[in-house]
Amino acid sequence: MDAEIDTERNMDVESNARRRSRKKSMTGSGAKEHKGQLESLQQKDPDFYEFLKEHDQELLEFSDDDIDEDLDADMEDGDLHADEEATEHEVQEKDKKSSKKVITTAMVDLWCKSIKENGSLNAVRSLIKAFRTACHYGDDEENESMAKLSVMSSAVFNKIMLTVLNEMDGILRKLLKIPATGGRKQIVTDLMNTKQWRTYGHIVKSYLGNAFHILNQMTDSQMISFTLHRLKYSSVLLAAFPSLLRKYIKVALHFWGTGGGALPVVSCLFMRELCICIGSGCIDECFKGIYKAYVLNCHFVNAVKLKHIRFLSNCVIELLGVDLPTAYQHAFIFIRQLAMILRDALNTKTKEAFRKVYEWKFINCLELWTDAIRAYSSQSDFKQLAYPLTQIISGVARLVPTARYIPLRLRCIRMLNQLAASTQSFVPVSMLLLDMLEMKELSRPPTGGVGKAVDLRSILKVSKPTLKTRAFQEACVFSVVEELAEHLALWSYSVAFMELSFIPIVRVRSFCKLTKVERFRREMRQLLREIEANVQFVNEKRMSVSFLPNDPAASSFLEDEKKSASSALSKYVITLRQRAEQKNNSLMESSVVVGEESSVFGDEASASDEEEDAKEDEDGTAAFSSSWLPGKDKIKQEPTETKGKRKKHQKERTAVDDDVVEDLVLSSDEEDFPSSDIPSAGKNANADNHLSPKQNRKSKHKTKRLKRNTQGKK
Repeated sequence: MDAEIDTERNMDVESNARRRSRKKSMTGSGAKEHKGQLESLQQKDPDFYEFLKEHDQELLEFSDDDIDEDLDADMEDGDLHADEEATEHEVQEKDKKSSKKVITTAMVDLWCKSIKENGSLNAVRSLIKAFRTACHYGDDEENESMAKLSVMSSAVFNKIMLTVLNEMDGILRKLLKIPATGGRKQIVTDLMNTKQWRTYGHIVKSYLGNAFHILNQMTDSQMISFTLHRLKYSSVLLAAFPSLLRKYIKVALHFWGTGGGALPVVSCLFMRELCICIGSGCIDECFKGIYKAYVLNCHFVNAVKLKHIRFLSNCVIELLGVDLPTAYQHAFIFIRQLAMILRDALNTKTKEAFRKVYEWKFINCLELWTDAIRAYSSQSDFKQLAYPLTQIISGVARLVPTARYIPLRLRCIRMLNQLAASTQSFVPVSMLLLDMLEMKELSRPPTGGVGKAVDLRSILKVSKPTLKTRAFQEACVFSVVEELAEHLALWSYSVAFMELSFIPIVRVRSFCKLTKVERFRREMRQLLREIEANVQFVNEKRMSVSFLPNDPAASSFLEDEKKSASSALSKYVITLRQRAEQKNNSLMESSVVVGEESSVFGDEASASDEEEDAKEDEDGTAAFSSSWLPGKDKIKQEPTETKGKRKKHQKERTAVDDDVVEDLVLSSDEEDFPSSDIPSAGKNANADNHLSPKQNRKSKHKTKRLKRNTQGKK
């Protein structure tokens, strides 16, 4: 029995295997062939055939219909697979074409209506998708989610941009349930752990990310200004995306340093809003970035660029006022860097070291920190920086005491007077001015003729021919009178004014005796009369006091007269300021081009909120009124610039280039610096200018060879 059972099991296995092999081979054979195989099996192995009758009757009853059905099914599967592979690309293209949907202004209006009336979240998502499509329109790589909304006109693009930029901030604030305006970083930090952020956070990221993308694509300054202005209201939401925040800071710094029109102002206000709302997360980066951008923009100065540099300086000072303790730390580091450059020049005494100090970049940085200390002198932190900055400025003024650098020295003296006035501290600047009067270039009559008018505000160094002209001497002497009067007027109400003015009176009288120019003598005598009148005024008041010089009551001496500015020197200084202003206006040939309209703060009266909103709507409509679309060819020239302005820019660039040659070369002569300070300069110059005999012979052979080659070619 066991043997029979094993035999039957083996026969079952063999039959199953044969059945599988037959099923695999059925796709190529017919029913007759299959029946023939069964008949031969019946003859060769009748026992196995009987076994199949009992256990697998269906196999023996296999017909042609069954085979045809299987063959048809297999053929259909194979054909479908081949068709799918052959037409896969065509199907995808058809799907793309059929899925693209044309966006119209009616659709945008419908979405806005649904959002305002019903607060529809689907409409918000549709509007954000359309905004994303508009921002990435024309990009090489399109996302699948953008393919459904990828056809639009310039009118629709403008409509989407205006709608989203004007309305999306309010929509997002309602969805996230945060205050309608303003906010701080802590609000966003707490919000990121709530359900609202998990639901709507991706919408916020999409809005800010796509807006940043379109900012990099725009070419019109008015369009960029409006976009950045509207994004300012959503700046607090950037606290949730640190990497995107850093990108916004970089692009704002770029627009601030290179933009025209209102763009620098809008960029500065955007960074200021970031610092106020986000705080420590971006203050350090903004302070460092705006200082570096300022340095890059003030390498060279001319009469045209002065106003723009003043505007940039005001922007930096305004941004520093957001966080004065942090600003003090940065200011201390930057002022220390200036001190290290000056120390290196004093120690090495080389032309290269002097050039680093006597360049516009260094001087403009000194003026920036002078203005910053003046603006925040009431704060204890910034007032402490006045002393080191005063030491640096005094060292710069005495570094190269030659007549060719009188304009630079006058700028330093002007900064020292400003620091003294803002901090109410005594700074000894009279000796710097009186030493200038003893220079032979100012005490002798001019030998170079009348010469052109010299604007001392826009130069640091004058050429030798200019040094001997009458115009230069007159500008220098009048400037000395103005700055000396400013210095003495600061202390014209001091109880010690007689002692303070004694040395200046003596040296001014000496200059009047030595000079042979009647105009200078007349100007100095007028200054002497005013000083002596002020001395008499102070002495009369001093005779009636009973306190000692070290008594604290001395600080209140002539306090009422000081408030009313009734001293003789104060009135004289006002006259000198008016004369200097008229002279500067006559020297200013043209106004500033970059930032001309944006460099004035607080001139217009504050308008109401409704008027501001209406003005913003007008600005937005004007900005997005062109046929520009992202992805088109970049406009090579600025669209807002006319041909006349381009010519004006070319003239300015020429003027700047002239300043480059004049300012970067510290001195073309060795007499500006002592020969002991730069012992190797003369040797190097001789080595460069004189060749050895061997080098001369080599150069002659080379020239002969070149002549022969050119003659052969001819």
